[in-house]
Amino acid sequence: MTIQNEKNTTLLTHLSGFGGYIFPFGSVVIPLIIRETKKNESKQIDKVSKDVINFNLSYLLYTFLLKLSIIPFFLGTFFQNFRNYTSYDNWNFHFEYNSNHFFGFISIASILSIFAIIKVVLIIQAAIKANKGEDYEYPFVIKFIK
Repeated sequence: MTIQNEKNTTLLTHLSGFGGYIFPFGSVVIPLIIRETKKNESKQIDKVSKDVINFNLSYLLYTFLLKLSIIPFFLGTFFQNFRNYTSYDNWNFHFEYNSNHFFGFISIASILSIFAIIKVVLIIQAAIKANKGEDYEYPFVIKFIK
């Protein structure tokens, strides 16, 4: 494999992190496909594809845990409506929106938005480095594949 082909493949491997915006788990499946088809051709492509898969799996884990932390705010707001429930009229429930937990929703939503922006920036930085032929180490990555 020529050096230019290797650079192009590593660039596409880094950019495959955007595949999650096209179809579910695309940011993991696409680099995995690239790794399985090209790992015997170049050690660099094998290393980069493992790094990209580890980054995307770590990102999925972090966002899953953040989304999981929304559940207590949802349940607190939901059950608060039952506690404050005073009007019972022929099985017609009249829930009133209580904004006590609204700050929790906004804070977690803004953290998730910042996470999404950070992911886009890191993928673009890695792609630029790969186009120059340099290595890029993603920060805060759990090594699922070694």
